[in-house]
Amino acid sequence: MSVTCERKTLLSIDRGVRDKIDKHAAPAACTRELTYKMPQAHGEFKVPGGKLVVADIEHDGERITAARIAGDFFLEPDSALDDINRAVLGLSVGASSADISAAVSAALDSDVTMLGFSAEAVGVVVRRALAKATGWRDYDWQLIHAAPQDPHLHLALDQVLAEEVAAGRRKPTLRIWEWEKPAVVIGSFQSVHNEVDMENAAKYGIPVVRRISGGGAMFMEAGSVVTYSIYAPTSLVEGLSFADSYAFLDDWVLVALRRLGINATYQPLNDISSDRGKIGGAAQKRLGTGAVMHHVTMSYNIDADKMVEVLRIGREKLSDKGTKSAKKRVDPLRAQTGLSRAQIIDALIDTFRELHGLTEAELTEDEVARAERLVEEKFATEQWLYRVP
Repeated sequence: MSVTCERKTLLSIDRGVRDKIDKHAAPAACTRELTYKMPQAHGEFKVPGGKLVVADIEHDGERITAARIAGDFFLEPDSALDDINRAVLGLSVGASSADISAAVSAALDSDVTMLGFSAEAVGVVVRRALAKATGWRDYDWQLIHAAPQDPHLHLALDQVLAEEVAAGRRKPTLRIWEWEKPAVVIGSFQSVHNEVDMENAAKYGIPVVRRISGGGAMFMEAGSVVTYSIYAPTSLVEGLSFADSYAFLDDWVLVALRRLGINATYQPLNDISSDRGKIGGAAQKRLGTGAVMHHVTMSYNIDADKMVEVLRIGREKLSDKGTKSAKKRVDPLRAQTGLSRAQIIDALIDTFRELHGLTEAELTEDEVARAERLVEEKFATEQWLYRVP
């Protein structure tokens, strides 16, 4: 609440608020009318593959008292925008994205056409406004593209850099991975023996490592994949469900791939695909200390024969992908673009820089030292690898 000396008075002040205002002694020189301003909130949400939706919300701490939805979307008829705004009025400031979406859907006639956004998008953007979410451009993004690293060190760096961003010692960062040796990287909750043929992995000299994020196993070889991680404050994904945050954090890479001539799409929950098959997958970890770590691996030139020998990819797991062969699911970026891996990485970096801003940076000595200790204490231990046998 603010007590100001202005000529206009907000008439919708309830008795309790007026009583609070009366307790404040206005300066003698301020004899004009008092104004009470409701808390205001602003949120933005770029629909993956769609348009920007913006919400400006006022509330009294309990209920939404005013709402204005805007954006570069398309909506017919025009009057439906008023219906959307009215649907949000009176909702609890604690309403979920699903609650808001349901209210908007119920308020719209069946003949309403929404292009580039949806009732669900309105739910997300209102929730982001109320949760005081930030946007990409609110941060000074840094780029780390270091020399090839050991697989264990890569996974340790993911944890260290996310912790550094959470603590405010590092700015939000995009890190491009380079591989020193091949590896199978399994998800935090996967069983080693269910996912990996350890005999064949040993035959090819491929270590198996476990990351801190969930998701499935990935087969890596130097020069065969494009992997990146994003480390950001959780305010960037505030108001988004885990499912929505995957699409939100991957949208920029879809833009980059489409510029390269790939008809790239996001496939829930965590796949990046094209009309010629799956390209890659994402995984995510939210730290309770205030950061989100989101990483993606896309295949560039995978040795499919070796992959299916090392990974235990069964028919049941592939049945929901619409194919009987694991080899057919590998759709390398090289085949779709004809470009070198370095050219593709440059295109990704250029797109991120154009959309969100990006400054060159390096790993600090302390970050590397902490990661090396984590390798010894955690990531290279049998206890960590076989936490799920």
